[in-house]
Amino acid sequence: MTLSAFTAPGRFYRGNLHTHSTLSDGALAPGEVVRRYRDEGYDFMALTDHFIGLFGYPIADTKDLRAPGFTTLLGAELHSGAMQNGELWHLLAVGLPEDFAAPNAPHFTPVPDQESGPEIAARARAAGAFVAVAHPQWSGLTLEDARSIEAAHAVEIYNHGCAIGCDRADGFHTADLLLSEGRDLTLVATDDAHFGEPDHFGGWVMVKAEENEPEALLAALKQGAFYASQGPELRGLAIEDKSLVVESSPAVTVIVQGHGSAAVAKHGQSMTRTRIGLARFADSPWIRVTVVDRAGRKAWSNPIHLR
Repeated sequence: MTLSAFTAPGRFYRGNLHTHSTLSDGALAPGEVVRRYRDEGYDFMALTDHFIGLFGYPIADTKDLRAPGFTTLLGAELHSGAMQNGELWHLLAVGLPEDFAAPNAPHFTPVPDQESGPEIAARARAAGAFVAVAHPQWSGLTLEDARSIEAAHAVEIYNHGCAIGCDRADGFHTADLLLSEGRDLTLVATDDAHFGEPDHFGGWVMVKAEENEPEALLAALKQGAFYASQGPELRGLAIEDKSLVVESSPAVTVIVQGHGSAAVAKHGQSMTRTRIGLARFADSPWIRVTVVDRAGRKAWSNPIHLR
């Protein structure tokens, strides 16, 4: 058994799925944001400004900023309805059509008679977007909140801006609980860059596609043909003889996690092919992998569903 990211045709493309510009609360104009990602060696990015009335409900038109070897996906960060803590939902939608209808969301606070978070997420997915629950820890998301977003493709498990700005970058607790309840979700790392602090170039996805084109990238995201990273490379994941074989760039730690407390770690030096037995995961319906390099940077696989 292998994940599609390592068996699908094509190559890996590096991309950021969550970024802001002066169209909402970012510090840089859209063209400069795109230029920086392109010149930093990214293959694609999505400019996802806040889709609220305060900023005129922007969906940034970045098509003219595409260049040979570099493309953009259209998208936005959607807000509508209240979470259990009374604050507005934050939902990442990549691949939105430019005519996506605005909600009744005039500001960053809920108002009566607006769409709920689950409703706007479902509408975005129906319109063709890849939908992710943004920064669960930063948002103060409860498990009940998370359960309600049935249209989500993914959970944002690392948000670099939240790591830098408030030390609330993690989405694994939310993702792992949903996986153990049977949800089919993938895991994305992002920047959420606003360029007012060093919140950029810290987390990304590596997407396996045949072409670096919006349609191919979006299809691969929806299929789960990607992994998330801060730097390390995942080069192969396969279950062989009741073990998981992890091929990667040189690592000092490889961890397999599963349901509940199930986890096994292997430590060493310059590990590029690591075999970890799966006996600890006999009662786990899923597993996922973390690879850590000498600098402490991590890469994360999407879940492997064992049954």
